Amino acid sequence: MSLRASKRSLQDQVEFALAWLKRHRTKATLEGMARYGIPSDHAYGVAMRDIKALGTMLGHNQPLAVALWGTGVYEARMLASFVGEPGRLTATQMERWCRDFDNWALCDAMSFNLFDRTPHAWAKVAQWSRRSREFEKRTAFALLWSLTVHDKSAADEAFERGLLLIEREAGDERHFVKKAVNMALRAIGKRNLALNAAAVRVARRLAASDDATARWIGKDALRELTSRALTARPKA
Repeated sequence: MSLRASKRSLQDQVEFALAWLKRHRTKATLEGMARYGIPSDHAYGVAMRDIKALGTMLGHNQPLAVALWGTGVYEARMLASFVGEPGRLTATQMERWCRDFDNWALCDAMSFNLFDRTPHAWAKVAQWSRRSREFEKRTAFALLWSLTVHDKSAADEAFERGLLLIEREAGDERHFVKKAVNMALRAIGKRNLALNAAAVRVARRLAASDDATARWIGKDALRELTSRALTARPKA
């Protein structure tokens, strides 16, 4: 019987998940985390494909997601991004989790697997884009990036507002912020032809900036956004 169909207590489910993760850990995965800038102090060393497989086994369960996050274990927190329920995830809980982020992988996993499917996503992009802490701010732009992929119904105007945030924050030189700002700019420009033109205009202004970080973001984005392959066949 799958855990999804069982009547295990919440604590039993957490213990089951942690035990499963421990059985799937490897020394190579744990040691490899450092190469990607991911702290391993509270990690087992479980590959993402295995975490995702466990998430599929468990199914969506918001109380379990909250409990998994509370363990502080890296893989359990990653797992929370797969089992969380977008419709039950409150803006307050999103805020609590965002404040706990201490690496780019959690920012991106939560953004792409869960946050971007909630009704609070766009408001959080705007709110978090003004944050001073590196990973809270990264989450704003990782979330904007993920919305370009998963929010099929969003109007271009929403992404145009995102471009304003990108241009405003393009001078943040911190590595994990500038990389996310760059990826969000490129992703918006790949959504459709009109947004490609809007993103190129922003990228050109950034490329001409006196600020070194903004200049890097603009020039790097322009290489992709003005490529023949992209402009000839813009993503719908």
